[in-house]
Amino acid sequence: MKMIATAAAMMLAAAAPAFAEGATHHVAIQVNSGDEQTMNVALNNAVNLTRFYEAQGDDVVIEIVAYGPGLAMMIPDRSPVEDRINAMSLEYGNMSFSACGNTHRNWSNREGVDIPLLDAVSITPSGVVRLVELQQDGYAYIRP
Repeated sequence: MKMIATAAAMMLAAAAPAFAEGATHHVAIQVNSGDEQTMNVALNNAVNLTRFYEAQGDDVVIEIVAYGPGLAMMIPDRSPVEDRINAMSLEYGNMSFSACGNTHRNWSNREGVDIPLLDAVSITPSGVVRLVELQQDGYAYIRP
């Protein structure tokens, strides 16, 4: 009987990490719409995910990737969500913002100037490729 109890305890201990707090979740959020509502939904998703997982004792790493018309969310004085991105980048250390280099280069060429991006934003060579890479690395994919 003692052996059965010991075996059962060992099985429970082996299963415990699957249910333990402290997991890290990875999420990629795509923004390819210039619509302010879509941009706000993407940012709301990021905040809601962060709050949910923190309340569970988990961590979440979030990358918001903008390309096409969505790039507008990351351009100073054009972004309808500029203040939110600036505030979120300071408040939430788990979030990063990536701008599509292809879209940025095309828009810069069209306008004849290098279009500035918000300080919190980094450029990735291709937004679509970045989303594929993130998914291959196990990130969950959200498209508001």
